Amino acid sequence: MGAKALHRIMVADDEPDILEISRIALESLGGYEVATCRSGAEFFRLLPKFRPELVILDVMMPDMAGLEIYGALRKMHGFEEVAVVFLTGIVGEEKLEELRRSGAADVIRKPFDPMTLADRVDVIWSACCER
Repeated sequence: MGAKALHRIMVADDEPDILEISRIALESLGGYEVATCRSGAEFFRLLPKFRPELVILDVMMPDMAGLEIYGALRKMHGFEEVAVVFLTGIVGEEKLEELRRSGAADVIRKPFDPMTLADRVDVIWSACCER
């Protein structure tokens, strides 16, 4: 059986610059189809239409925290297995470890290097989801 390829990524972050940088990096360097959203409400509106295989989710957004969105996503029929990568500016090791233990595929720290974002996503996908 062949490997499951990654095609669609949704990025949720309330910072427009982060969304634009992520979209450009993932589309142009990774060849992915990317949807972006700035809130939990927008995330859940786009989710059923876009059907991402992987979500990059900011931990701190104004309307819903990333962990709250993650918990709701895990309870949604058909989206229980979507890979989630947290994106955070949090630097405390204890909080980072909590995010890793949540069941997410990985955690990417802000600021990140846009030139290596697609490669980082490839590595994460290979480690957790490519089967």
